[in-house]
Amino acid sequence: MPAAQTSVRPVPAAGSSVWDDLTGQPDAIATLRAAAGATATAAMTHAWLITGPPGSGRSNLAYAFAAALLSPDGPDGDEATTREVQARTHPDLSVLSTERVIISIDEVRSLVSSSQFSPSVSRFRVMVIEDADRMSERTSNVLLKALEEPPERTVWILCAPSDADLLPTIRSRVRTVRLRVPSVADVAGLIERRDGVTGEIAERAARHAQSHIGMAHRLATNEEARARREETLELALGIRTVADVIAGAARLLEIAGADAKAITEERDAEERAHTLQSLGVQEGGSVPPGLRAQLRQLEDDQKRRATRSLRDGIDRILTDLLSLYRDILMLQLDSGAELVNAELAERLLAAAQASSAAATLATMDAVQTARERIDGNVAPALALEAMLVTARRPRTADGAGREIR
Repeated sequence: MPAAQTSVRPVPAAGSSVWDDLTGQPDAIATLRAAAGATATAAMTHAWLITGPPGSGRSNLAYAFAAALLSPDGPDGDEATTREVQARTHPDLSVLSTERVIISIDEVRSLVSSSQFSPSVSRFRVMVIEDADRMSERTSNVLLKALEEPPERTVWILCAPSDADLLPTIRSRVRTVRLRVPSVADVAGLIERRDGVTGEIAERAARHAQSHIGMAHRLATNEEARARREETLELALGIRTVADVIAGAARLLEIAGADAKAITEERDAEERAHTLQSLGVQEGGSVPPGLRAQLRQLEDDQKRRATRSLRDGIDRILTDLLSLYRDILMLQLDSGAELVNAELAERLLAAAQASSAAATLATMDAVQTARERIDGNVAPALALEAMLVTARRPRTADGAGREIR
């Protein structure tokens, strides 16, 4: 799956709605908007689960729902509340997000404890858990107790790829809202409107990101990210010999590292600026001693995130390679499906003619195997080399698949 991408949504302007920057999910938005404005309990419940594939906008929808619940102006929200929710500074909002593989039991216990307090300025107290699928069974049971006996005005919002990722006992106590993968046109329209890029750039970014909203934003606004993706695909198409495999695996690691570093630095700077703003400290100004502990906590969280950044960078590369081999397979099967990498159509056709659908399927399996090996802590270089050996294409004289010695 594509690595999750975090981006801060722009705060709605006066007169707009918290739902305006969400796309491709009309049914889910209608359900949550009705719940936020409900006066009867039929539409509203104390616990929600938002599920959907990476890039479908789970967390963005969760925070839009939170802003609507916390706003004094009703289900469309208001600018001040939305700004506080985006900065995670609203007094009646508690958030649990992690960059680690597992959410710790102590983190959930702390969140459950804070859920017992009554809201201070809003109708509800809202508790958001991103990546709720990262809880172990023991940790999930701590949350289960809170869901079984919830305070009257506390609302839980959980996010996960699938409801199957949570315990059945938790699933039975939440109302599930399922998101779908938005269309390329939906994502392109959002990117064009929100990021101010041309329609052509937005469409290409949405297509290359395979409708992953966060990645589409990055590809549309970051030329270096686009260049790294192009180099990845060119490298894969040029693998011919074992020497190419070894050099290619090393270069893919370099590309993943550079991309991960760029994303980490961008997010770190953005988070620090938001934190300083919420603490009332001007950028570049001295931090009062009483507030330094909060900045140290932020820095510790960022260091923990950096340990996962390379793996996430490799995952993005593997996702791009899957799109490449998917295109080749579609051409081999003469399916007529639109290509993700349409700009490489001639190269893809040549690769399709030089191989078979069975070989391409084997290559796609090798990409998935590489992902599983890296998740199992196999050295990334070894996993990528094994994958590229399967992906190696022989040199051909006439596109018929005969290898040139």
